[in-house]
Amino acid sequence: METTINELVQRLSDGKHNVILGDRNDSYEDIKRHIENGFVHIKSTKTKGAGIEFGINVDQSKTDIKPIDFDKKRGKAHIGGTTILNYNPVRCIACVDLTTNMGEECLKIIEESELVITKE
Repeated sequence: METTINELVQRLSDGKHNVILGDRNDSYEDIKRHIENGFVHIKSTKTKGAGIEFGINVDQSKTDIKPIDFDKKRGKAHIGGTTILNYNPVRCIACVDLTTNMGEECLKIIEESELVITKE
């Protein structure tokens, strides 16, 4: 059975898009903890309306936080993970500047078997 790709998912999987990492009320320490715990929120800002926010199960093998200086609260995080967005499994790769919590992401439509499950 062929899966129907949602129109929003199709648009977001075409190129790079501006994003904000974390909830608007998250502190720097909250974001650090979310990355370490394996689940972050990302808001794609270039959609119709106010944007779309979704959670990502962080794939630690596809995530690089080494360039971040947590003490000085600066650096760029490269976060990779998966989620189901509008019933479609996707991989999200985001590069975010932690001084602003803003960056770019790209989505790739994947098979459901490729989803990362984060254990809490």
